[in-house]
Amino acid sequence: MSRILVTAQVDDANHWEAAFRTHGDLFRRQTVSKPIEMSITDGNNVAVCFEPENMEKFWEIFNSPDTAAAMAEDGVKRETVKVFVLDKQFVL
Repeated sequence: MSRILVTAQVDDANHWEAAFRTHGDLFRRQTVSKPIEMSITDGNNVAVCFEPENMEKFWEIFNSPDTAAAMAEDGVKRETVKVFVLDKQFVL
C-alpha cells in the first residue's frame, strides 16, 4: 500500500497542528485509518504522511472543496503544497 507525503508552509505551526487534529472525519472519508505521521521543521514547514486504504477515494476527497476549506482554516499556504506518492522501497 502506498503512502502519501504532503509538505507545505503554514502561517503558524501551533495553530496548524491544533486545527489539523480536528479533521478526523475528513481523513476517514479519505480512507485513512492508520496513524498519520507529521513533522514541523524550520518553524512553519510541515510534513504529513498518510496511508490511505483506497488511493482513488483519497484523491477524490483530497482534491475536494472540503479539503481546500480545511487547509485554509489550518493556515496552509496552498501555493507551497507538494505531494509525493511513496510507492517505492529500498530494503536493507
